[in-house]
Amino acid sequence: MIVVVCLNPALDVTHQLDTVGWGRVNRPRAVHARPGGKGLNVARTLHALGADVLVLGLAGGITGAGVEASLRELGVPAAFTPLTGETRRTFSVVDNGRVTAFHEPGPEVGAPEFAEFRVDYEKALAGAEAVVLSGSLPPGLPAGTYATLIQAAGVPAVLDTHGEALRRGAAAQPAIVKPNRAELEALTGRSLTTQEEVTAAAGELRGARAVVVTLGLEGLLAATGDGCWQARVPAVMAGNATGAGDAVAAALAHGIALGRPWDEQLRHAAALGAATAAASVAGEFRQQDYLDALRAVAVEEVR
Repeated sequence: MIVVVCLNPALDVTHQLDTVGWGRVNRPRAVHARPGGKGLNVARTLHALGADVLVLGLAGGITGAGVEASLRELGVPAAFTPLTGETRRTFSVVDNGRVTAFHEPGPEVGAPEFAEFRVDYEKALAGAEAVVLSGSLPPGLPAGTYATLIQAAGVPAVLDTHGEALRRGAAAQPAIVKPNRAELEALTGRSLTTQEEVTAAAGELRGARAVVVTLGLEGLLAATGDGCWQARVPAVMAGNATGAGDAVAAALAHGIALGRPWDEQLRHAAALGAATAAASVAGEFRQQDYLDALRAVAVEEVR
């Protein structure tokens, strides 16, 4: 089983338009609402891959109840610790291949609520092969929260977050941390344009056993204790890239559970990220797109 921790889940709402008129009334031609936030995207992807998955997190209010109900409808097992606050929403506006996102911060989490979550977390990990800790931390939780959860896990951890939570979480020695280029640039304070610069910056995330950086159209770059690899997808279809990085995190956790070697982990991660970017709805993918991308991915070891 793979446990997915989503401390700041959301209801993801996607509006699709041909053209957005900012400052005017817009009428979307399609509206989609899905349980979202990075962790829930990871869990939905793992479920679609056929993995045994359990979502743990914090949820509250009408929106939280809606997220839980939607996961039940999708058949994704979840056990949320209740909050007194209202679970957040995220909005994505897709027009002419562009995605503009609006992310609410989430409800305040108190110490008693988090203590209750910790009890559920430690029980669930008894039967787990890996844990994914994904997304932003809600207000009220310190930046070292993920580091604390990684240290308590006892199983390989995949961490996908940003800012100080990423830095502190990496120091707790997860199996993999998965920043994107912008998150890595924010941590290092410099622009990363070349493969060498990205590799050097990945080495600055002290403690992590491996760093996998998502580079958009350039694919993935992995710096591990066994070497460095780059995975490229020759062509990426236009869609909604929201959730593509979460698909990469899901594939990496799945690879850990299946015992895949690094080159195969990256091949599947790059292909699943590309298939998800090709979909119109955040955090979804077509199986055929995944299989097509899997045949097209090139993985090479780099120095």
